[in-house]
Amino acid sequence: MPDDTTAPGDEHLSGAEPTPDRTTDGETADSDSDSGSEVEVEGERRRIHVTRGLVDLLLDMAEDAEPSSMNLVLAPTPAGEFDADLGLDPETPVLTHFYMAEAGQSVSAVFGMDLGTPAGRGRARFLTHPQGPFELTERDDLAAVVLLAVPPWERRTLAAFDRAGRKLELAVVDAEPPREELD
Repeated sequence: MPDDTTAPGDEHLSGAEPTPDRTTDGETADSDSDSGSEVEVEGERRRIHVTRGLVDLLLDMAEDAEPSSMNLVLAPTPAGEFDADLGLDPETPVLTHFYMAEAGQSVSAVFGMDLGTPAGRGRARFLTHPQGPFELTERDDLAAVVLLAVPPWERRTLAAFDRAGRKLELAVVDAEPPREELD
């Protein structure tokens, strides 16, 4: 069901709403993607799922950090671990968390190990380009999936890319991730 954060052209599919493809000048691009595919291979598109709460938080943080850029590690939770049925395969990763780049930085500087990101996590990144462009550049830290945002820090100016800079379909899921507790 649409709300005031839904960008024109967004549709709800299986509890997720994909963001429209955008060109670098902000216009909507037509998409003839196979929305059910999981891997991008020669013309097929990969759908990246992210919770609405994470999207909202990342965009708020980007706005607060402007004019500085941001570079955060993102981590997923399998869809099957959510309390609500997301209408996705239980193994489908849904981006739900981020890790601060500063965590473990002093140890990383001395020993060359990233202790700020738990092992097996962080195959995605959130990057911002406060001055543009709305595409990946050679200077960006890359990951398997990169969420990139540019001003005015709205959902319509947030997109997902693969490591090669190809645009991916971004589906925003209206669900809270499961609570994590320390043992």
